[in-house]
Amino acid sequence: MTSASRSPSSSGLLPMPASPSSSWALYRARLGALLRNPEVMVVVAFWLFGLINNVLYVIILSAAQDLVGSDVPKGVVLLADVLPSFFTKLVAPYFIHRVPYWIRIFVFISLSAGGMLLVALTPAEKSVATKMVGVVMASLSSGGGELSFLGLTHYYGQMSLAGWGSGTGAAGLVGAGLYVLMTDWVGFSVRTTLLFSACLPSVMFVSFFGILPHGPLRGAGAGVKGYESLPAEQDLEDEDVESLPRGAASSALLAPGPSAAATAYSTHGHETSSFRSKLRRARSLMIPYMAPLLLVYIAEYTINQGVTPTLLFPLESTPFSALREFYPFYGFLYQLGVFISRSSTPFVRIRSLYVPSFLQAGNLGVLVLQAMFFYMPSIYIVFAVIFWEGLLGGAVYVNCFANILEEVPAADREFSLGATSVSDSAGICIAGLLSILIEVRLCDWQVARGRDWCRNIEVSRGG
Repeated sequence: MTSASRSPSSSGLLPMPASPSSSWALYRARLGALLRNPEVMVVVAFWLFGLINNVLYVIILSAAQDLVGSDVPKGVVLLADVLPSFFTKLVAPYFIHRVPYWIRIFVFISLSAGGMLLVALTPAEKSVATKMVGVVMASLSSGGGELSFLGLTHYYGQMSLAGWGSGTGAAGLVGAGLYVLMTDWVGFSVRTTLLFSACLPSVMFVSFFGILPHGPLRGAGAGVKGYESLPAEQDLEDEDVESLPRGAASSALLAPGPSAAATAYSTHGHETSSFRSKLRRARSLMIPYMAPLLLVYIAEYTINQGVTPTLLFPLESTPFSALREFYPFYGFLYQLGVFISRSSTPFVRIRSLYVPSFLQAGNLGVLVLQAMFFYMPSIYIVFAVIFWEGLLGGAVYVNCFANILEEVPAADREFSLGATSVSDSAGICIAGLLSILIEVRLCDWQVARGRDWCRNIEVSRGG
């Protein structure tokens, strides 16, 4: 028999399967091609921006009980964590366009990492005020980062907003989950957990300089050497794309509509709007976008900081071994709901923002009544309500900015995205003030009726 007659094809045998090494090489090649896809790079970059910009904020709120103890209302931590962010968002949209994005990245990293180090390294015997200075620094970074990255989505379209929304939702999940994991399950100290958190802002540097395609920013005058203007979309024919440099050509196709190519000019280089016209523009955003976002944040953060510390049950009827485990786990459930809803815009869109906002106000009423009258027979019902609270809050946030991208004229879009972000911080500030009062009053109400769990947070099962 000849060698040809013994070949797999002539004998009817199947070809030999590829070796593991060749299969792995093929897998790496396909993965590399996927990761080099400009749209994927944009989504990954904005997902990381959302994650890192918000994760320290969530970790600080999750650590509120451990940072200030049971004698200080957790609304104090909330105010220190959000007031600086609120004032940043209130004033920065009118001048921050003069600061290149790459400079902002370094400022955000320095503030957030430095703030977390101050919180972590402040000795226990020092006053709470010293720790709050670190919280303020991290808050300044978070506020400036949110309005900057939301404004940046103007150049990259809906997919960048989807990545940002999902990343901010993941920040809540990762932040609350990481804190519970490291402090309760692994057994690390609060200080060690916060020191680890101070390393996270470095990911922002990698995301902006190593992952994000800079093509849509060409012509924006963002301060990066070599930036140049992209042609207007209506003039960008196929042959024009082929003639562009590789980075500009692929990036020119990233964002639908005029938001990337036709309007790749920020007010960095073009002062097209006066301060007065921007104020008028901000007022026009109030009813359709700012008001429902403000309402939903007032309701949900009053729940999170003022009501949930009092939603306690006898330990033997819960899956917990200590009363201090209730608060961070409630935060984890809330953030799980936020992550799911903030990742939902590619699949589900909500046009009417007031409906979920009013439903959130209803959640606040339901849980205040539970804290007062203890009428729910099981803690798992509370779990479900808090998860639903997260779904509603995340849905209003991401759909608000998605509506702006679709409905606001391109010339006003970058400013509108940043200016509207003040509503969530304003809502959280109002909720912080309400929470300081509500938590104390609810706890006093419970103690007067024989339920003193809120005054004995350190109690554990059998203790």
